[in-house]
Order: sequence, then C-alpha cells, then structure tokens
Amino acid sequence: MSEQPHGGTYGYGYGFAVPPMPSTPPPDGLRAAAVGLLNLTGLGLGYALTRRWALMAACWFATGILLLVALPADPDGVPMGLVAAYLVLLPAAAVHGAVVGLRTRLVWPTGSPLAIALGLVLLAVPAGGVVLYDMARDEANEQALLDRLDQADRLVRAGGSRPFGVAESDYREALREYRDIRSGHPDSRAAARVPDRLKTYYTTVGAAYEQQDYCTAIPALAYLRTVPATMGGQALGTLAAWPDDRLATSLYECGARRLGGGDADWTGNFGDLLGTFPASEQAAKVAPAVDSAVDKAAKGVRGSDPCTAVDRLRSLGTQAAGLNAGTGDAAEAVAASAARAGRSADSGVYACGVDQYKEGDFGEARETMNKYVADNKSAGNRALAKKFAIAAEVADEIPSAGRRLPTLASGGSIPVTIKNDSPNPITVLYTGPVTGSLTLKACRGCTSYSLLTPSPAGFKPCQDSSRNYPQRTIRLPVGTTYFLHKSTSSDGSSPASDTAKLQSGYLYTECAYTTRSLGF
Repeated sequence: MSEQPHGGTYGYGYGFAVPPMPSTPPPDGLRAAAVGLLNLTGLGLGYALTRRWALMAACWFATGILLLVALPADPDGVPMGLVAAYLVLLPAAAVHGAVVGLRTRLVWPTGSPLAIALGLVLLAVPAGGVVLYDMARDEANEQALLDRLDQADRLVRAGGSRPFGVAESDYREALREYRDIRSGHPDSRAAARVPDRLKTYYTTVGAAYEQQDYCTAIPALAYLRTVPATMGGQALGTLAAWPDDRLATSLYECGARRLGGGDADWTGNFGDLLGTFPASEQAAKVAPAVDSAVDKAAKGVRGSDPCTAVDRLRSLGTQAAGLNAGTGDAAEAVAASAARAGRSADSGVYACGVDQYKEGDFGEARETMNKYVADNKSAGNRALAKKFAIAAEVADEIPSAGRRLPTLASGGSIPVTIKNDSPNPITVLYTGPVTGSLTLKACRGCTSYSLLTPSPAGFKPCQDSSRNYPQRTIRLPVGTTYFLHKSTSSDGSSPASDTAKLQSGYLYTECAYTTRSLGF
C-alpha cells in the first residue's frame, strides 16, 4: 500500500558542501625557534619550510653575494661594509622567520624538536665555513708574505751583481721588507725565514771583502754596521758584529795599498780605522806601515830617481802630519814618521839637484841647489851644492859645460886675470876643472860698446891704458874652463859667455864688457 503525500506544497532543493577553513595552529615557541635557527644558516631554510619562497630566494641572493666577494680568500678579507650588512640581515631573517613560524605549520619535518635539531646541525655549516675561510685567509696572508720575502730576496740577488753604490737603494728596500715582515708578522712562516735571509743579505752586501777587494768593500761594510739600527740587535744576533773586523781589515788593507801606491786617500782610510776601531789589531799596524813607507821613500833618494823620492817624502810628511790619528802611542809614532819624512826630504834635495844636473836640467838643478844651500846652513855637502849651483848656471848658457860634474877642487898653475870694462858691477861664474865665482865692481868712466858704430879708437875692450879696470887674478888648472859674465844691476842686460882652453906657459886675460845694439 502506498503512502499518499500529505497536503501542502512540495519542492526539491540543491546544497553545496564547503570544506571547513583550516584552522590556524596554536602558537608554538619551539616551531618559531626552529624556523629562526634554520634561517640563521644563511640559506633561508626556515622560509622554505614555511613556504615563503621569495624570502628564501632573498636569503640565497644575499649569501651568494657574500660568497662571490669573499672567495677565493684574500689577505684583505671581505669589505667591512658588506660584512656588517650581512650580519644585520642574518639576525633579521632569523627573527622574522621565528615570527612566521610561530603560527605556521612546517612542511617538513612536522615535529618542532626535530626541526630545532636540524637547525642546530645546519648551523655548523656557516660556522665551519667561517673557520675554513679564516684558515684560507691566513694561508693567503702567508703566501702574500712569502711573495714579499721572495721579492726582497730578488732585490738582494740582483744587487750582488752590481757595485754597492748602484745597488744600495735596492739593499735598503729589501731590508725594509725583512724588517716589516719580522716585526709586523712575527708568527708567520715568512718571518721565521728572515734570519736565514739576513745571513745571505750580509754575505751578499759584503762580498767584495771575500774577494779581497778591500777598497770596494769599505762602503758596503760601513753600511752593514748601520743595519742594527733598522732591524734591531736582537733580530740580528751575531750578525750585528759581523762587519766590524772585516771593516777594520778593509780600512787597513786599502789604506796600506794606497800608501804604497802614492794615493793620498790612505790618510782617510787610516784615520777612519784609528777613529772607529782604535783598539783593534789593524789599528796597531798603522804607525809601522807609515814608518815603512817613509823608509822606502828615503832609500829612493839614493836610487835612480831621487827627485821623485824627495817629492814622495814631502807628500808623506804632509799627509802623515795631517792624519787624524787621535792620541796615544799611534799618534806619536805617526807624528815621528812625518817629521822624519821631512828631514829625509830636506837631505835628499842635494841628491835631486845632482840628478837634475846629470840629466841636463840645468835650470832646475840651479834652483834645487840654491834652495838646498839656503835651507841647510850646516849641511856637510853645502859647499859642493854651491859649486853645482854655479856650474848649472854656466851650463844653462853653455850646455857643454855640464858634461863634467863640479868638485870642491880649487886653484891651479895658470893665472887668469879677469877685468871689468863695463859700467855695471858684474859677477863672473866659471866651471871646468875647478868651479867658482867672483864679483867685480863697476868700471868708472867705462861705457857700453856700440856694435853698429865702432868707436874712433876701435873695438878694444880692456885695452885702454888710461883706465883703471876693476880686476882680479885667479889660478886655474890646464884644460877647458867655461866663463859666464852677468851684470849684477837690474838694467835688463843679458849675460855673456866665453870658453877658454888653458895651457901651461901662457898668461890669460878674461875681459867683461857691455855692448849695445839699436839702443839696447
């Protein structure tokens, strides 16, 4: 049986089932902490687990920029501005992620404790990266210091092939590098190598000493003595005193060589030695070296070139007297050598004059002998020096007169009367078997003879019986005697000469007179 619908109106309706809105999870502090920790990794992992993809990408971009600038590791590190900005961004991302995670479920893992554990584990990645970066940066610093050390080494090696004066600037630059590396980075590998480099530095700069090139070694060794002021004595150790003995030896050896070779610079070397190392063995050799040089020069007076020996003695005396030898025994010994050099030079002047005479330098011989006579009032050969001065003056006018050396001989068997038929006082010099001189006063009433217009009485000097000619008779040996007549007044007249071959049985008259031509 069927049921009948009740009375009333009936219709059909349609409805839609709307799923319920997901409910916001309750706040979870552990979940917030997990998201914040994951964002501290710098990779935005907290944002990834909370589906904030744009913010995650921003974290990746910031970290990528930092890595791009930081790698490879550089000794200067990352610019502080970038580091500061990143250190502000990272905590901000962590705090913001914690705020987001406080009411947002995680995609994975679903448990907050597990997410926190994951965050703590992943935090080791940036922390380890920082440690590794610091290590890489330290190694980069080491390599940079080693490069600087190598550059300094190259400067030293290059300097070793050039003179010290040219290479000095490179040596100083290398030394500054060594100092900066050792003082600025004392714990570095490069600093540990500096002591060995300094040994090489010293031997390279002072190489001329090992080659026995002592004069060249002096400025280099003197420079090395200034290195402790730059590096400090503690850094150098025994190297600080390394140049001292070598410099003392170089000063002595260079000075001794210059002394022996006639170079006046020896006084500077010996003066520096006595002033810098007065108590050294090398300083004790200075006075004997000077004395030996004086002995050698004094022996040269008796050699083949006495004039050079005299000049050498003069120079030695002057140089030794000017040597800054300080005080004490060395100074007294050097002063004594200087005085002895002067005395030896004075006595050697005679030998020099004789040598000049023999060589035909009659003008020089005359000056030398006259100076010797004037300077040596009591010398034993002073009388013979006068004879040489006379003979040299005659030979300067009559060269053949110089073929024979004058002696102290005097007198002879042949009388020679010398008359003056000149209005001027005259000196007569003669040399030959004997050498001497005499003076005659002016002839009163006598005049000069004209060579252009002979006098009415003819050209007959010394033959006017009415004249009382000043005269003197000397006795000379047989042989050739050379005469030189010269006026002792300053009238500008020229001397006259005569050569007489004297023979026994004859009487000789030597007449001096004055002639004039064209008014002279």
